[in-house]
Amino acid sequence: MLLHLDHVSKSFGALKVTDDLSFQLADREALGVLGPNGAGKSTMFNLITGGLKPDEGRIVFQNDDITSVPAHTRCRQGIGRSYQIPHPFARMTVFENLLVGAAFGTGGGEREAADHCADVLERTGLIAKANVLAGKLTLLERKRLELARALATKPRLLLLDEIAGGLTEAECHDLVATIRSVREEGVSIIWIEHVVHALLSVVDRLIVINFGQLLAEGAPEAVMNDAKVQEVYMGISAE
Repeated sequence: MLLHLDHVSKSFGALKVTDDLSFQLADREALGVLGPNGAGKSTMFNLITGGLKPDEGRIVFQNDDITSVPAHTRCRQGIGRSYQIPHPFARMTVFENLLVGAAFGTGGGEREAADHCADVLERTGLIAKANVLAGKLTLLERKRLELARALATKPRLLLLDEIAGGLTEAECHDLVATIRSVREEGVSIIWIEHVVHALLSVVDRLIVINFGQLLAEGAPEAVMNDAKVQEVYMGISAE
């Protein structure tokens, strides 16, 4: 087991955004996450990465309880993420954006970080944009930069938050190919996505979250055919 959320709950005032949520992720597994907008999916990522602390429950990573561990330490332990809305350092180049992640996310030396970032740029199709300011990138390039910055931290667990959203079919196909290659290198993945066909082409297992609770979990085909999932997520009445 690589990651375990154990009865995790989080509230903002009277609003309970994560409600007694439990699931596990195996090493090298790819887990897809579905749920309607406002279901608590991104909050779950913030709890895993340390941006938020749960009110109740535990988060265990590589058999260590990281519930109270700060975000920067979790990053160095091997948890990397992308954001639904890209957050690059707009006035820094693409290569400099990656160097920030590599330098502060891994704690390695300058030469090692530079070599690693060059490899990541090659893998994510951004090598030709290395010296371009991040603020001048297209949407696809910004999405690729989100992925590249996360990979620069050398994660064992990669969290992807709607990284395919807004892309054309061809752009989505290329991005999925990159994600598959990352997975083939042994990186575990949790992927929140509304572009369902992209998600299903990569993941081993699905969970569905609704109102912060686990609604369904299992093999992708079984979950997608679940009557509760179809009603909540797809608006298909069970009757």
